Amino acid sequence: MKKVFALLIALLMVMSVVACAPSTPDPEVPESKKTEASTPEGSEDPAGSEDPGKKVYKVIHLINGNLGDKSFFDSAQAGLEKLAADGRIELKYEEMGAAESDHPRWQETLNEVAESGEYDLVVCGTYQMPDYLKDTATAYPDQKFAIYDDTTYVGENANVVNISYRQNDMGYILGVYAAALTTVEGMDKINPEKTVGFIGGMDSPVINDFLYGFLTGVKDTDPEVRVDARYVNSYADTATAKEMALSMINDNKCDIIWGVAGLSGNGGAEAALESGKAWFFGVDSDQELTLPENQAAITLTSGLKNVGDSLIWLIDEWDSGRTHWGKEVNLGLLENGVGFVSDKNFKKYTPQDVQDKVLAAAEAVRNGEVKVPSAITDNDGAIALREQMKP
Repeated sequence: MKKVFALLIALLMVMSVVACAPSTPDPEVPESKKTEASTPEGSEDPAGSEDPGKKVYKVIHLINGNLGDKSFFDSAQAGLEKLAADGRIELKYEEMGAAESDHPRWQETLNEVAESGEYDLVVCGTYQMPDYLKDTATAYPDQKFAIYDDTTYVGENANVVNISYRQNDMGYILGVYAAALTTVEGMDKINPEKTVGFIGGMDSPVINDFLYGFLTGVKDTDPEVRVDARYVNSYADTATAKEMALSMINDNKCDIIWGVAGLSGNGGAEAALESGKAWFFGVDSDQELTLPENQAAITLTSGLKNVGDSLIWLIDEWDSGRTHWGKEVNLGLLENGVGFVSDKNFKKYTPQDVQDKVLAAAEAVRNGEVKVPSAITDNDGAIALREQMKP
């Protein structure tokens, strides 16, 4: 019994010594191997935590119209719905109507949403919304907003990011396509003359940005090709645009017309169809899906503004701690902010060697091998090239 008691006393003493012994520190991690979440200068962590990538944002899409437009609103909604499906945002949307009588509702809804403080981000878009958005963004400086396809008040509100698109990149690809196609022998509607047409809404830096890219793409592909560029001075006058396009086709033998004039541009498709002598290129959205069936049949491609993809890019940036509040982000082919339709009629009617040239040109712009000039910064250059290349 005494032996057992002695053993117990010895065991207790050993355990006491171990418990009081200092612990051995972990090996020091060199500074070069340490990582921590950081926010670039001038940005902020949207999650308010050390891991912004885990933030699930609450987003509302306010639509100054209705879904089903097969254009900007549908594109934006599709991008946001993909983010929601991937578990990256919680999404709500509201269709506010497009009639003039709905306009007061736009302001009321913006204010109500901002007042609620419920959302991390309010998304809206296009040229009709900037005045309404500015009023609300000024009144609610803590609410974050994104507006797509508008640059009206860039930098005037530190809580708004303006998303714009490098239409000159898009224009370059369509210029390469038009120049390569107008020289194809034996193709339906393609005549021996090397002349193509461009119908713009306004003679302005924004529209000339499309044109500058288009002219440069044409010139890089075949310097002999001429471009008949005209302006409707309206975005809703299809009749005037149709008259212009018929003159281009009948007087200058244009066999391709690119309409960059909103609704007016559709007059170019009407003229191409009526004459039976030209193909049409659409703009902004896939017009092969939106034009009447007979006009869609002669629409070979459309230059695209990928609004949905631009919103995905914005959330990617936010997740990475790179924010752009109070600034404009201008997205091109590299960011998938713009693109072009390369299926359906493009594949059905375009000779393979022309398809190859177009795809190669797109890759050259995407990887930076080709730098496309912009009328936003050099409108005089666009005008000079326009004059140089006219028929």
